[in-house]
Amino acid sequence: MTLPLVAQAGGDGPFVRWDWIWGHLDLVWEKVVEHLVLTGIALGVGLAISLLLSAVVLRWRPAYAPITWVTGVAYSIPSLALFAFLVPITGFTILTAEIGLVSYTLLILIRNMVAGIDGVDPAVKEAALGMGYTRRRLFFQIELPLALPVIIAGLRIAGVTTIGLVTVTALIGQGGVGYFILRGLNRFFSTEIVLGTVLSVILAVALDLALLGVERLLTPWSKRRGASI
Repeated sequence: MTLPLVAQAGGDGPFVRWDWIWGHLDLVWEKVVEHLVLTGIALGVGLAISLLLSAVVLRWRPAYAPITWVTGVAYSIPSLALFAFLVPITGFTILTAEIGLVSYTLLILIRNMVAGIDGVDPAVKEAALGMGYTRRRLFFQIELPLALPVIIAGLRIAGVTTIGLVTVTALIGQGGVGYFILRGLNRFFSTEIVLGTVLSVILAVALDLALLGVERLLTPWSKRRGASI
């Protein structure tokens, strides 16, 4: 189906063609789902890798500097350059998109995980050890739950960042709602540009609020403590 070219604001056509949007709701839904799937995979894999690397750091502190250096270098690479580098190796695939997306989550998540665990009151850890807690039990039942607010804060930052970066993967055919932005730019069709931009903002805000809700659900004591101050 051939889509009409619509002029930008100030031209002959309207800035946003609402009739075009209503007529393509199936495509909009498909791209929203694709965007969420790409984001979910990136955050899930990034969280798993970050947990593993954070455990290494907490077990052996000298590993913190090299791990954060490597993940910091990965984070500093421009997304377009990274995807251009990966395409000849892994092609225009979801794997290419996810390698890039996951790499941008690691530095944020690792720093927050380590900071969260380090921020647990030493007196609480000493009391737990005095009650017979093993190191493993101490980590999973005391340190990790108390560090959740800081960890989820990092996950929120990584999530919003990933939502934005997914739009860039439209350049390799995996962009979710970025598909509309790219196609709109190619066709000088402002409706698609606005649609893709607004949807990406809505998804970022929705994900941030969802993770905030998860934080409040998993850490009810932090809410009570804040109310008592």
